[in-house]
Amino acid sequence: MLAAYITHADCARHEMGPQHPECPERLGAINDHLLVKGLLDYMLPYDAPLATEEQLGRAHSSLYVQELMAKAPTDGHLQVDPDTSMCQHTLKAALRAAGAAVQATDLVLAGEVPAAFCAVRPPGHHAERAAAMGFCFFNNVAVGIRHALDVHGLERVALIDFDVHHGNGSEDIFRGDARVLMCSIFEKGLYPFNGENATGPNMVNVGLPTRSGSDAFRDAVSTHWIPALDAFRPQLIYISAGFDAHREDDMGNLGLVEADYEWVTQQLVAVAKRHCQGRVISCLEGGYVLSPLARSAAAHVKALIGAD
Repeated sequence: MLAAYITHADCARHEMGPQHPECPERLGAINDHLLVKGLLDYMLPYDAPLATEEQLGRAHSSLYVQELMAKAPTDGHLQVDPDTSMCQHTLKAALRAAGAAVQATDLVLAGEVPAAFCAVRPPGHHAERAAAMGFCFFNNVAVGIRHALDVHGLERVALIDFDVHHGNGSEDIFRGDARVLMCSIFEKGLYPFNGENATGPNMVNVGLPTRSGSDAFRDAVSTHWIPALDAFRPQLIYISAGFDAHREDDMGNLGLVEADYEWVTQQLVAVAKRHCQGRVISCLEGGYVLSPLARSAAAHVKALIGAD
């Protein structure tokens, strides 16, 4: 069976001004590289739908969703935090990004595809239950997970986050939710300057020192993530796939390379095969230098879909 490749042209219309690292060209770089590598031949393309207020409200407060929708600008930019702003296309892009995670959930749980990669922006893992921040407006993965739990009735879902920045928004939404096991590896001392002390028993947070490199990353996955995942026995695995820990990306300094993203994805796919019929949904988070972003995403997708 072919995996799903979910994206939408609206996601490339959102922009936060010239020279902003979270730029529209990110999606084009990924798509072009997947095409050149022949990986899109192994995937079914889908246009991401717009998430509904009801779907968003499972992960975010209804008041926050309504207020964000109401203040979306019709021209210019509206600053929502020092690094994050909305243009006239932002709301629709954010709705598509969250909608992609919902669509991926429906497709995978219906057995129509074994896995899905959501090439969407804006990213989501910094968006808290009632706050936009860190380039994020809606927590895309969280919207998908709550859809799996509350609509499809799953009892155990795992969220894996290997972005160089800790997914504080996901932690805010899922802390104390025994149905969700969140495993996060990130660089210590970076935005959002938290995560080293887990806020709930369902959080497996591993902060790594600057310049830790491949061996430390792989050891953390093998020592902390895999045993926790095997004990939890997830019915579905979601990945917040950020590629800004790459050694060529100046947003962080962990020093990872493409082979690390391929390796960690292989480990997660193996867990999925043991416990949840291989079902994995990945949503793009960070990664801001176009060439390493594209190469890393391709390595991740190759392992996700089992391409040779």
